[in-house]
Amino acid sequence: MSRGLVAVVLALALLIAQGGCAASRDYTSLPLSHAPKPGERAFLEVELGALPSGHEVEVSSDTGRRLGVISPHAIRPGRSAGTYTLPLPADAVRGASLHVRIRITRADAAPREAAADEVRGVRVILSGDQSR
Repeated sequence: MSRGLVAVVLALALLIAQGGCAASRDYTSLPLSHAPKPGERAFLEVELGALPSGHEVEVSSDTGRRLGVISPHAIRPGRSAGTYTLPLPADAVRGASLHVRIRITRADAAPREAAADEVRGVRVILSGDQSR
């Protein structure tokens, strides 16, 4: 089994063990196959299930820094919202892991934990230097 696949399996097992998302004020630790090398970029891939209309997915680091917001639109009710990729700042990854908090937000309600069927999977992808 490749290291990348092992990292994905471990990340998904961690999400399932935590009910699909980090508990309030807790963070999910996502392992990487290795610490980013010079020239490599890290991306967070988030697979979403069905979300109620008008809801967004907010991703932040363990320091509280907002890493991105996913705003699915024009998704039919009951359909999966798709898979989204967020570029990560270089300082978000420390060593060979990333710690993130994922919450569901809506303008007229307080942020809440994501249900397991709302955030189906999260993984970190490393890509080589694209400037060459």
